[in-house]
Amino acid sequence: MNDTVEEPVIESDDDSDKIQLDKLVQTYLTIRNERDSLARQFQLKDQELKADLQQLEQVMLNSCNEVSANSIRTGSGTIIKSLKESYVCSDWGNFKQFVLDNKAVELFQQRIHQTNFKEFLSNHADEGLPPGISSMREFSIVVRKPSKS
Repeated sequence: MNDTVEEPVIESDDDSDKIQLDKLVQTYLTIRNERDSLARQFQLKDQELKADLQQLEQVMLNSCNEVSANSIRTGSGTIIKSLKESYVCSDWGNFKQFVLDNKAVELFQQRIHQTNFKEFLSNHADEGLPPGISSMREFSIVVRKPSKS
């Protein structure tokens, strides 16, 4: 399926108008470039706003700490101090063994590592999919800019 053909023409049923793929690709690239530009602009502005929010949150946290309060009601809204706790693993080998020893697989998130699973399936092609697993495939289109020669 690696056969590349030079700019075929898609014809409509009534054969009255022809859409050239070159024009479609050109339009596609224009739209994609505009989206990329807008995304970059958004990211820059969003980073600024996040930094502003972090500064304000720090001032409000300091205010809660100064008066030993978990919440402060103002005319504009209520500040609520909360504790967020997260866990990180520095030794996956030991942790995996701990999970197995304690039969605590619920400590892992339930999702399939796509690349590893694909490799597993290729090594066990004759066995089919494991129980409880189904697959979904769909074609997609990738458009590349022309290479500069």
